Amino acid sequence: MSAQIEKIALFIDGANLYATAKSLGFDIDYKRLLREFQSRGYLLRAFYYTAVIEDQEYSSIRPLIDWLDYNGYTVVTKATKEFVDQTGRRKVKGNMDIELAVDAMEIAPHIDQMVLFSGDGDFRSLVEAVQRRGVRVVVVSTISTQPPMVADELRRQCDQFVDIIELQSKIGRDPSERPAREPREAREPRHTPQFLQRSPTSQRVEVDDEFEDE
Repeated sequence: MSAQIEKIALFIDGANLYATAKSLGFDIDYKRLLREFQSRGYLLRAFYYTAVIEDQEYSSIRPLIDWLDYNGYTVVTKATKEFVDQTGRRKVKGNMDIELAVDAMEIAPHIDQMVLFSGDGDFRSLVEAVQRRGVRVVVVSTISTQPPMVADELRRQCDQFVDIIELQSKIGRDPSERPAREPREAREPRHTPQFLQRSPTSQRVEVDDEFEDE
């Protein structure tokens, strides 16, 4: 009798994953990432969460969002909220924790394993709640940086912690490959879009710690 194939769902905290990969000096190849987890079981859904600044004429994350939408990911976005702090500095807030938590609780009865790409300690309670529904939770982040990108309480709560550096050869983009230009029509490009190559000076807005590196 053959073993039952595990049903898997990915939950990617876009800002957190970008910051983690950036801190380790490599880029995520989202096509390879999807294939890697499709090979590990039945991938029921791959969620990607990110906030977008809607008042900009061009959003540097838009090509990535469009590519993910056409290539097997369920993209969840919302507009950021802008405010001015007590020192008069403009800040942007775009926390996606609630959206991710709601989706995780809804899909939990239908999966065997949840893979969370985030090191945010705020997800500890969510992980515990999903585990009570019989779901095994894997957290992907890193302890290879100083300080670590994953909160200790999240690492303790999950069933398995995977340092993303161990997955680099499987989900990282080959540095020898140049990113292809994103076509205007909806067809599949060879590489991840230009989002990960955007200029660090392209956005001068100071970002609140709830919306890091996006």
